[in-house]
Amino acid sequence: MGDNINRVYVVSELVGTSTVSWEDAARKAIETASKSVKDLRIGEVVKQDVTVEDGKVVNYRVRLKISFKFHREIAWYEEIRGGC
Repeated sequence: MGDNINRVYVVSELVGTSTVSWEDAARKAIETASKSVKDLRIGEVVKQDVTVEDGKVVNYRVRLKISFKFHREIAWYEEIRGGC
């Protein structure tokens, strides 16, 4: 049997923001999360919106579901918080 059979993943949501674009907001969110989450595997954009001031877009926001490999030796909530 393959190694993938017994893997478990944690799914969590986060929000990224940018003054440039939705893509930049998603990239920043993933890059930031990957600094504290071990084995980050997938980021899925589930919602996009913008903040508007005086008729102009001032912020792009994306809500992402991220998934990362569950490690039995590390409590999942510690993994999300970066062991803090």
